[in-house]
Amino acid sequence: MKSRGEFGFIDYIKTHFPDQAGVIGIGDDCAVIPAGEGELLFSTDLLMEGVHFLRSESSPEDVGWKAAAVNLSDIAAMGGTPVATFLSIALPKDAQGEWAERFIEGYTQISRKYDVPLLGGDTTSSLRDIAVNVGVLGRCPSGKRLIRSGAKVGETIYVTGPLGDSAGGLQAILKGIDRIEDVEILINRHKRPVPRVFEGKVLMETGRVGAMMDISDGIASDLRHIIKASGVGAVVALDKIPCSSQLRSVCAGQDWDIYELAISGGEDFELLLTGPEGLKRYVEFPLYAIGQIVAGDDLVWTLNDEPVDSMYVGYKHF
Repeated sequence: MKSRGEFGFIDYIKTHFPDQAGVIGIGDDCAVIPAGEGELLFSTDLLMEGVHFLRSESSPEDVGWKAAAVNLSDIAAMGGTPVATFLSIALPKDAQGEWAERFIEGYTQISRKYDVPLLGGDTTSSLRDIAVNVGVLGRCPSGKRLIRSGAKVGETIYVTGPLGDSAGGLQAILKGIDRIEDVEILINRHKRPVPRVFEGKVLMETGRVGAMMDISDGIASDLRHIIKASGVGAVVALDKIPCSSQLRSVCAGQDWDIYELAISGGEDFELLLTGPEGLKRYVEFPLYAIGQIVAGDDLVWTLNDEPVDSMYVGYKHF
């Protein structure tokens, strides 16, 4: 039987486990479960050696940091506050000593930064590769969590920071280019992403955000999740997408397609959201307007106000 692909497989799973009354389940950044006067948020993410990190290129501390960061980002995407994490890890024999202890040091660093305790999990052996699965629990006031299906025609599309740095860092690692200062900065942004927990909570508290999610697979993929869930279309201006000076410099020197990295690369873990044109007035951190929610169901790219054909797609695991 032909593979359904990653998202087709998720849709297939969802047909077997539809949402229960009052609960948001499969299909958003977190599951949402009513709990008294608030709501509980829960999500998990799996990191595989060779897919999400290379042991030869990432320190154990970097892997520990990233394992927690990508899960905290899911809570940020809902506008929630992280409460606790749960760690399950499978280790081959050559990673069961010093590597494992250094991994926990990195995991502890980011956990303390966001004041989020580790409350449990599981450990087991692996025949070859390291596998790390983290579950994260968060909370949010009832009815305030931000989901993917709230985008409305006329809203502006925003991101909270520059895109493409993580993908640029990964490409620099894979191609083995010289580790000049700008390259090292991109590599560090790939290895140690910063979840936008503070920004997500502030955006939730404005009460003006339509839809929101974090950018894990690239906006070419992630924005499609929002427009599909919301039943709308979108127009995005390539020339409005924020890119760091480091990425611009490295792309120019290496003749890389900066739009491909910024749109398709993923793992920036910035927030992608929709809201009114004046949303910037209600926050004290940067918001970059990159497009507009429109009627229909298409995702259209423009450059200098002219439509362009785009073959860019976000990352898919299979």
